[in-house]
Amino acid sequence: MIKFVSPSSHLMKVVRMANRARKKKAAASAAKVRSFPRKRDSRPSPRFRGDERKVSATEMTTADAVAGTLIAHGIDTIYALPGVQNDQLFDALFRATEKLRTVHTRHEQGAALMALGAALATGRPQAFAVVPGPGFLNAATGLLTAYAMNAPVLGLIGQIPQADIGRGLGHLHEIRDQAGIIERMVDHTTLLRGPERASRQTALALRAMHTGRPGPAVLECAIDVWGKSGPGTLQAPLPLPRAKIDAAAVRRAAKLLGAAKRPMIVCGGGAQNASAEVTALSALLQAPVLAYRRGRGVLDSRNPFSVTLPLGHELWSEADAVLAVGTRLLIPLREWAERDVAIVRVDANAEEHHRWQRPKVALTGDAKPILQSLLAELPARDAKRASRRAEMEERQAKWRKRLAKLAPQIAFLEAIRAELPEEGIFVDEVTQLGFAARLVFPVYKPLTFLSPGYQDPLGWGFATALGAQDARRDVPVISITGDGGFLYTATELATAMRHRIPLVTVVFNDGAFGNVRRIQKERYGNRLIASDLTNPDFVAFGKSFGAEAERVHSPEELRRALHRAFAHRDGPTLIEVPVGELPSPWEFIHMGRVRSA
Repeated sequence: MIKFVSPSSHLMKVVRMANRARKKKAAASAAKVRSFPRKRDSRPSPRFRGDERKVSATEMTTADAVAGTLIAHGIDTIYALPGVQNDQLFDALFRATEKLRTVHTRHEQGAALMALGAALATGRPQAFAVVPGPGFLNAATGLLTAYAMNAPVLGLIGQIPQADIGRGLGHLHEIRDQAGIIERMVDHTTLLRGPERASRQTALALRAMHTGRPGPAVLECAIDVWGKSGPGTLQAPLPLPRAKIDAAAVRRAAKLLGAAKRPMIVCGGGAQNASAEVTALSALLQAPVLAYRRGRGVLDSRNPFSVTLPLGHELWSEADAVLAVGTRLLIPLREWAERDVAIVRVDANAEEHHRWQRPKVALTGDAKPILQSLLAELPARDAKRASRRAEMEERQAKWRKRLAKLAPQIAFLEAIRAELPEEGIFVDEVTQLGFAARLVFPVYKPLTFLSPGYQDPLGWGFATALGAQDARRDVPVISITGDGGFLYTATELATAMRHRIPLVTVVFNDGAFGNVRRIQKERYGNRLIASDLTNPDFVAFGKSFGAEAERVHSPEELRRALHRAFAHRDGPTLIEVPVGELPSPWEFIHMGRVRSA
């Protein structure tokens, strides 16, 4: 019997034999290379284990080098939408399936926002992949928001053939100066040119996301480079540069804060990894801790010293010293202003120190070790203060009464808080309930209140929450959204079903872009335009994907529905809450100046 061998199987056999030969040659060459011992002071960062030693070169594609490097850095999921420019990348992802999951979305914005949500919920780097041109532009909201939030998100973005970049030939998805657009959204971007350096370039991008000002990075790669094969090595994670703490500045800060009679602490997103230190400083200094959006959860809301904007506005007028940790201080300095308060600033980005005013003391670096140094210095310089606990409890009670104007929103938020576990994650949205949540929703732990920072893009919430829930399947995640914002990425319900992501989403449906309609009504003589919406039946919409879905009409019904939803862990749940016009929160957000300029 004659055995026939197909041309394709014969070709694969030849390729395998050639690869084995190349590996033997590469191994023989590597054996001749002198090995240098690692220096004692080149210790790896706690966040990135490993060093710069390399294994001998082996045959690999550019895409394999990138995938292998992501795995080496602890990234186990990539959020992606395929397309021809990235076909070879997806082939490499198929080969890496056992160690690197691919979660494919229905729109590029969904992929980028899911990576953002995963990064925010875990505090670790996450990655997404999209095609160039329209794919990249669709994902831009996620990148832009990651930059605003200092989130470690890595974008893998395709390109046209490498030799044609910048020539304007009209390739599929070609965009003029894509690299230039990317540079305006991230601090680190690189064009991959082949497997020889791809792994190291990927490792450098991942290190850059945690160097100085944290934030996103992008690797571009041309359609004819992803599959390019050649000798390459997988780069181990690179040690992070350790910023030296300015001991003299720490002493000055301790002296200033220690002498203050009514100190205050303001926390932003840069304080999320320093919860224990902020809590200790608050107790030592008897200092209230103001947090809004990004800083929520650094100090447990059950602590009477934990305050949001309304009480923070009042306390700012009394403070004689402010410790600002990982925050731009935009609202206090721009809206409340006054520039005579003594400020100690702690920020990873040295440029932030002087944007509005020069602080009395500037400390640059990661908040946690800097605050640990400050805690070590303060006891010897701290003036003892009487406890302010009773005072803070009384002031909190007074503001709860004033905030009762938001009773409809508060009732729904109380129902959510009652069912969401302490470690559960709450993802807000640019909606009436979201605005209220930033002021009154109790937050007990760091990284459990996700709010989009200064970009505040409408529609960010659902897909971001989907990524958070995918990355943190050990805890429940809830997305609160309006009918306007939800439909930006609502088709990602298909992604939630495909990958069995148990996100609970509550859509508060008022049939409008509610905030826009309120502004038109109050400021423009009720001349309503482009603010009323026609919506689907949200329950039927959710069920059409196979999701659990129901409609409730009161906080009590919402709580019971949430109890059922959090128990359902095999897929998403959608809950619609029809609401009318809700009370305006804006008098508690934009509160005006507290001192004369």
